[in-house]
Amino acid sequence: MDTTVSTLIVAAVILVVIVAIAWGWSRRKQAQSEVATPPKPHMGIKAVSEPVEGSYVSTTKAGHPLERVAVHGLGIRTTGELVVTDGGVIMDLAGREDFLIPRRDIVSVDTTNGMIGKFVERGGIIRITWHLGDTLVDTGFRTRYAASTTPTVDRIREMIEEAQ
Repeated sequence: MDTTVSTLIVAAVILVVIVAIAWGWSRRKQAQSEVATPPKPHMGIKAVSEPVEGSYVSTTKAGHPLERVAVHGLGIRTTGELVVTDGGVIMDLAGREDFLIPRRDIVSVDTTNGMIGKFVERGGIIRITWHLGDTLVDTGFRTRYAASTTPTVDRIREMIEEAQ
């Protein structure tokens, strides 16, 4: 077989795969169109701790760590900072709009070793379960330094207890 034909076949297969991925992503976004837009941080909230550097992992449907929420950019992994404030938790994300997890909407916080596409050591990802409109979701954040994980989880737990 000629190398030109082989190259064209491989290129066609790659193109079909890319088109299938794009089609699947757009279908997922259509299916999740009812998911509310996360609130933006607003003036007047004060940080109660220093920002924690790390990586925003993703937001998934609660209890379904492999079902990524695709709408509103919530399914895209990026670097950023997690900031615990008196109004909730701010996800300050590089190259994306920041969003606020309001303190009144937070159900629980814990750690996990994996969420869609990111699996690490035991307890390496902070998982915040919260209400995004009518949808219960889990948002994952991996701190850059492992020593920051436990204090951050503790601060968020204190905030939840104070809100009750």
